[in-house]
Amino acid sequence: MTREEAELYARDGYIVRKGLLNLEEVEVFRDRARAQLEAETKAGAVMQKGDKEGKTTLLKMWTRAEDDQYGLLARDERLVDLAEDAVGAPIYLYSHKMTMKQPNEGGAWEWHQDFGYWYNYGCLAPQMMSIYIALDKATKENGCLQVLKGTHKLGRLNHIRENGQTNVEQEHLEAAIKRFEHIYVEMEAGDALVFDGNLLHRSDANRSDTYRWGYICSYNAVENAPFKRVREYGNFEPLVKVPAGSFMQAVARAA
Repeated sequence: MTREEAELYARDGYIVRKGLLNLEEVEVFRDRARAQLEAETKAGAVMQKGDKEGKTTLLKMWTRAEDDQYGLLARDERLVDLAEDAVGAPIYLYSHKMTMKQPNEGGAWEWHQDFGYWYNYGCLAPQMMSIYIALDKATKENGCLQVLKGTHKLGRLNHIRENGQTNVEQEHLEAAIKRFEHIYVEMEAGDALVFDGNLLHRSDANRSDTYRWGYICSYNAVENAPFKRVREYGNFEPLVKVPAGSFMQAVARAA
């Protein structure tokens, strides 16, 4: 991070890095992923997460960072360096996944902190963060991410399980909404939202005729690795950083 980005991240709990991936990288990664994951969806190999209105977001999660386009982007030096600056300690890849809001169908995610449930998976400290890369233009209409600016400073709030999602308790949420600025993080394809594990965030359903896909990599401090094994993902494995754009070679090999 630049000094200005580091100051904004500490103050607001997030930054937007414009054009983290260039146009060619976005198109290659997205088009290959779209073809592959839509085929997997038809085969029943992709998770479907519903919201309270019955709309569905498709979700694909990988438990390890392999030498394919997904694992190589998760270990790309551009992401890893940003994540390490954000956490302020040596890190490893906690998880990586694709969230897929199809046109007129993708569902909403309610207000939550990622650390609100990572804590329950054995991570003691909030030395955790995520990088969301927009693969399509993200707007209010197609369900862009929303944040409550500065709420990472609240620490971990209580969360409850509702309608298949883990959400912050309503009483504290209502107080936070009154106190903190509500931002719609509209992004161009290739932009990245870098955000703290305790930042309150959500997204609306996709009510447009456009795609809204995003690739999310989450990172954890090595010293904060889970003290118990709850999930297949998130357990410590050394992170092998790769040069910027290495995933392009993996896509070319798979073509």
